Amino acid sequence: MSKPFISLCPEITRTDALTLMDWLEDERVIRYLSDSRHVSRFIEQVVGRVQLPILTHLFNQGGRFFMAYDRHDVPVGFVRLVKTGSNCEIVLVIGNRDNWGRKLGASAIHEGMKLAFLEMRAEKLIAKVHPDNARSLKAFLRCGFLLESETPTIKSFSMTSERYLQLLRENAVGDSSDIYITEIDKARLGSLIALEEGPAVVDLEHEIERAIVVDPRQVARNVVTMNSRALLHLGDQEVEVSLVYPQDADGSAGKLSVCSDFGAAILGYQEGDAIDWRISDRTRRICIEKVLYQPEAAGDFHL
Repeated sequence: MSKPFISLCPEITRTDALTLMDWLEDERVIRYLSDSRHVSRFIEQVVGRVQLPILTHLFNQGGRFFMAYDRHDVPVGFVRLVKTGSNCEIVLVIGNRDNWGRKLGASAIHEGMKLAFLEMRAEKLIAKVHPDNARSLKAFLRCGFLLESETPTIKSFSMTSERYLQLLRENAVGDSSDIYITEIDKARLGSLIALEEGPAVVDLEHEIERAIVVDPRQVARNVVTMNSRALLHLGDQEVEVSLVYPQDADGSAGKLSVCSDFGAAILGYQEGDAIDWRISDRTRRICIEKVLYQPEAAGDFHL
C-alpha cells in the first residue's frame, strides 16, 4: 500500500471553486467548520460575479489558501493558513468523504507546517479543533501538536518552530524515506537558501533539515550528492542528470539546479528509491535508477 501523499497548490482555479462549493454543501464535511456558511456564500458570490479562470487572489484575502491534491492530482481538500504577528493558525478540511480514513489529513498538516515554518517563518502554528472532531484531533496529535488550552467547545493545539525542526531532524514528522547529505553540502546549501526564494527552495530547506548528515568520506557511493550524475526514470522516461548549484545549471546539458523542483526532489536519495514529487503543477514519480558519478566516491570534494 502506498504511503499517504498530499501536495498543496496555491493556485485556485474556477474549477477548484466549484469543487469547494460541493464540499461545503455536505453537512458531514462542514459539521465542525465554524465559518463554513460564510465561506460557502463567499465562493458562490465569486463564481457568480467574477469571470476569471484563476481566483487565487480572492481566496488569499486575510490568509493563504491551498488546494490539497493526492498523488493522482485529484483535489481532496484544502488548507488555510492565517498569520497574525509571529503566530499562524491552520484550518484543514478533507472535503471528499471517500478519502476519510486514509491519513491524508496528517499528510496535509505536514505540508502546512512546512509552509508555515519554512516559508511564512511563523514561530508557532495553532490548530483549533472541536472536542467531538475525533479525526482532526487524532491527525494533529499524530503530527506532534501539543494541547495548549481547552474549553467545552474548542481544543487549541500548537506546534512551535523549534519543536517542528527537532521532530524533522529526528525523522518524526511524516513518513518520508531517509535521505543523506554531506557536511560540506549542508553548509553550502544553507548559505544558498538564505539568498534564494520560491517553493522549490522551501522544499529544499525541508529536505536539508530532515537529512541525515554524514562525513563526505563516509557517504555511500549510491547516494545523490551535489555534483552527482544520475540515471533516473521520470514516469516512463529515462533521463540522465547532474545535480548542480544554480550558477552551473544548464538544461540543455542535463545540469539540474538543486533549487529547481526536480533538483530539490532527488538530493540525498539512493539507487532504488522512488519519490512522488510535485513538478510543474503535477505529481511525478521519480525513480533513482543508478548514480553514475559521485564526487565524494571519487575523492573529488573540497572544504
